[in-house]
Amino acid sequence: MSLPESATETQPDQELAELPAPRRPWRRTTLLVLLLGSIGSLFLAMSVLPDVAYSLRGGEPVALGELGNNRRLDRGLANRWVQGEGELSTTKAIRYKRPLERDSYRLAELADNPRVWVQVRVPENEEGPRFVPPASFVGRLVPVSELSLRQRGLPDAVEKAGLEPPPADAWLLVDGESPKGQRWALGLLALLLAFSAFNVVGLLRLGRAIAAVPGRAS
Repeated sequence: MSLPESATETQPDQELAELPAPRRPWRRTTLLVLLLGSIGSLFLAMSVLPDVAYSLRGGEPVALGELGNNRRLDRGLANRWVQGEGELSTTKAIRYKRPLERDSYRLAELADNPRVWVQVRVPENEEGPRFVPPASFVGRLVPVSELSLRQRGLPDAVEKAGLEPPPADAWLLVDGESPKGQRWALGLLALLLAFSAFNVVGLLRLGRAIAAVPGRAS
């Protein structure tokens, strides 16, 4: 006696049910990559938060006047747009370039204040004896202990050049770096957060899909 056609269609195939679950050798690797991608993106997003905060500042730069004579700066000036004056040292200074940029940069200590260093941009056609260092600066003021990603390696570069690096309580004035010029940090922050969220969603969806497979292999 044969079973009805409808009963035959719903009967599970015993041989198929007894087959071992397919191996997924890259499952754990994929989950780990997604997790690390999310954590890494959040870490980078946190590192650009000072740039984002600076880019949102408005108004005019804070006038500091003369920065020399061993003047100590107030902690409240950290990550502010400022204007100051001073004479750059000709001996305690280094020159460096950045990839994909034709201009160079000079990082110099103030002649009479080792706690204030200034980074100035030198146009390509003005480098050399023709360059006259400015005596007035308008830019971003940050403690050396809280440098952004773009300036974090400068103290090491000073030391490698054979000079005494800036002390821990020193400040860096990045001449020419205005809040409006840092608006790129907003886009970078949004991109990093979106990438982190994408990895989290992928991690959750993949984890649920694996959990839903009966007899899954580890």
